[in-house]
Amino acid sequence: MSQSTDLRQLIIEYLKCKELVSSKEIHDAVKQFAAYATVKRTLQSLISEGYIQIIGNGKSTKYCLSPSFSIIAPINLETYFLKEIDERQIRSDFNLILIDEVLNSTQLFSEGELERLNNLQSVFKHNTSNLTEDEFNREFERLAIDLSWKSSQIEGNTYSLLETELLLREKQTAAGKTKDEAIMLLNHKEALDFILSNKDYVNPLTTSRIEDLHSILMKELKVGRNIRKRRVGISGTNYKPLDNEFQIREALQAMCNLINSKTNVFEKALLSLVLISYIQPFEDGNKRTARIISNAILMNEGFCPISFRTIDSIEYKKAMLVFYEQNNITPFKMIFVEQFEFAVKTYF
Repeated sequence: MSQSTDLRQLIIEYLKCKELVSSKEIHDAVKQFAAYATVKRTLQSLISEGYIQIIGNGKSTKYCLSPSFSIIAPINLETYFLKEIDERQIRSDFNLILIDEVLNSTQLFSEGELERLNNLQSVFKHNTSNLTEDEFNREFERLAIDLSWKSSQIEGNTYSLLETELLLREKQTAAGKTKDEAIMLLNHKEALDFILSNKDYVNPLTTSRIEDLHSILMKELKVGRNIRKRRVGISGTNYKPLDNEFQIREALQAMCNLINSKTNVFEKALLSLVLISYIQPFEDGNKRTARIISNAILMNEGFCPISFRTIDSIEYKKAMLVFYEQNNITPFKMIFVEQFEFAVKTYF
């Protein structure tokens, strides 16, 4: 076996079947594929990425999967979705301990991922350091048009990017499109303009402020405001969100507490993206609200906002479905990192 990723997977699969094992026991299980020194290096790599943890020290050192493993474990989307909706083994009910217990003690990004993100943020700060306010606002408008288009496209809007630009810049509606499609796009732009003018609006993040931004996004769209009072279903999955208004509010407050307690901006932004969608607090517009809140968090801290312009809508939905069904954040985290890099290299 020549590829280190295969060794990593072998070690992970072995640890799934064991509670606590030594490095020698792990090597004995995979010695036909790698030398002991290679196994030790691979173990250190898996520890740094948060997949496994050490119990004890010295000669008593043992290894096991970390409590956060299920959240950040590598997962192959293509293989996962080979099974149809009713064939997949999933967690269909809302995970009541996910926010307060599991995510509260999970480091979502590896050291390497954080280094990559922080380096990109340094580039963004350098690029914007000499921009005037008007120059920054013009670049933000360009990003806002792209985000309004892509965020709406993910939800089924059929406006092209060019048609979106004409609508948002010139108020020129596209032929053959519905009024609601134009309203959806205009609402996105209004919400983004709002957070540009009120960068600290989500600091701290509260349920009422999430509701406020949702209201801007849903204006004139015949969608119920505030926290939903009835059950909702999600197409493409058997995952069932909470259906009790009190529990929904409780989960949303727990999410706000979690995000407000985090010190890493990237974790805050990523958590808001997945958890608002997971909780589904509104009748409609949850993912749109999540994308706006996430960007508001980034902008409040002076970080580069994200347009999601190059993400395939189906891949976005698949990554979200994996979080719904497995509480695994890895596919969505990859989207976040890649789209942050795209934003830094494309705007400002």
